Amino acid sequence: MVIGRVADAVGRGIEDVTSSVAETFLDPVIRLGVTGLSRAGKTVFITSLVANLLDRARMPGLEATQSGRIQAAFLQPQPDDTVPRFDFETHLAALTGPAPFWPESTRQVSELRLSLRVQPKGLLSGLSGPKTVHLDIVDYPGEWLLDLGLLDQTYAQWAAAALEQAKTRPGGASYLAQLNDLDPTAMLKEPEAQALARAYTAYLTTAREAGFSDCTPGRFLLPGELEGSPALTFAPLPESATPRGSLAREFARRFEAYKAQVVKPFFRNHFSRIDRQIVLVDALGAIHSGPQAVEDLRQTMAGILSAFRPGRNSFLTAIMGRRTDRILFAATKADHLHHTQHPKLTAIMEALVRDARDRADFAGAKTRAMAIAALRATVEETRTHNGETLDLVRGSLLDGGKQAAFHPGDLPEDPNALMVPARQGAEAWLDADFDVMRFAPAQLSLKPGEGPPHIRLDSAAEFLLGDKLR
Repeated sequence: MVIGRVADAVGRGIEDVTSSVAETFLDPVIRLGVTGLSRAGKTVFITSLVANLLDRARMPGLEATQSGRIQAAFLQPQPDDTVPRFDFETHLAALTGPAPFWPESTRQVSELRLSLRVQPKGLLSGLSGPKTVHLDIVDYPGEWLLDLGLLDQTYAQWAAAALEQAKTRPGGASYLAQLNDLDPTAMLKEPEAQALARAYTAYLTTAREAGFSDCTPGRFLLPGELEGSPALTFAPLPESATPRGSLAREFARRFEAYKAQVVKPFFRNHFSRIDRQIVLVDALGAIHSGPQAVEDLRQTMAGILSAFRPGRNSFLTAIMGRRTDRILFAATKADHLHHTQHPKLTAIMEALVRDARDRADFAGAKTRAMAIAALRATVEETRTHNGETLDLVRGSLLDGGKQAAFHPGDLPEDPNALMVPARQGAEAWLDADFDVMRFAPAQLSLKPGEGPPHIRLDSAAEFLLGDKLR
């Protein structure tokens, strides 16, 4: 174990030195990590960001665009030959075609390199000429990021916490019922192990669909090429003795194998090399799901931050290289609300990540919370109903394509109106009802030089990249 940590640290140190030397003499590189939990809109965010950096007419909030210092932008082959390329062209065609539709969500790590030719600013800018800045966008599922917390846990610790969670979450009762007549000390039978793993995965899927965020292990939900492997064939069991050859002993072994062979390589090979990070959050979906989902999201955000700032004694310290110095927590789907409610959504997002932001700010990372829509799917309108003026959004419904005007309910001015009942474990909101409508992407008619319409995507880009484009 100690030798492994030393090797991790030495390997990361050599890579960091090599990277620093290369960036000193070659073109600078920004590695931007894009992640988020289920249905947060990672694929749409990356597609719209790249499209709007290629055609920058809708990006006035990015200072390098407003000043005209970005002279050109172009896609190039990515530097990592073993990582799948983010399929930008296909996703853009899906969003901007004559019959637009939402592209498939992220299921694996992918990468894309966008290069920007930028005229530096400053006293010597006229002498130096333009420079090229490479933006390497790394797309990865947020479900995998949550596995970070497993690295410092034993199987017994994880299993106890997972079983406790299952008592109060949708789908949990079904899994717990399968444990009633189970003897963890009995000899391993592979069909029984596989049935338990499937049942636990079904429970995690149900909990995620109900709006819960912390659903680990993440690869159970997005297994990829590991589906059916022993590393994904385990589940939480009640604490018991673990005789040799027993189901409990084998599940504990497979849990350790999952950490060593699945979780650690992801952090070592991808996550530890990220400079800037955006975490996309479907806060409106959590609010719609109720107080328990909001509290789960708050705790999840605090847990996610530990991935970016491991403590001095953390197991991850040995495998982390450069540390992420800017983190943006973005509440997506701001176009589902009238703009008058956007400040309320931002305030709620800030409250959700307050604990996480305080820790990051203390450690030196700059953080920010924001409400955005990477692709605007609605337009706003105001109507009078029963003598009351309502601010609405209108768009095409995802199911059926019918045009509909929608008022989801008024978000509270004070985020504590949501945070307090969430922390107290309330089962429902007492005096409010927040609805969610699923809109399809709108048909677009883009002028030359225009990227897809958005809400505050330029402001997000300025926070994440602006200082590197000066």
